[in-house]
Amino acid sequence: MTTTETRRLYRSLSQRMIGGVCGGLGEYLAIDSTLIRVLFVLATLFGGHGILLYLILLILVPVEPGSQVPAN
Repeated sequence: MTTTETRRLYRSLSQRMIGGVCGGLGEYLAIDSTLIRVLFVLATLFGGHGILLYLILLILVPVEPGSQVPAN
């Protein structure tokens, strides 16, 4: 019997630079978060949609549960 685990998208607290969006996407997609960051920069440079998409995800994606947001 196999178990099905539901994956959820959260903003990462362990791999965050600004808001944890890229770290969370990296964890969700099982790829390096640096690649996600590079894609956001390229999307910003070639069309300007990278910043808008990041801000939308920053607002919509919740912080990962079970831990508190560290103070900077």
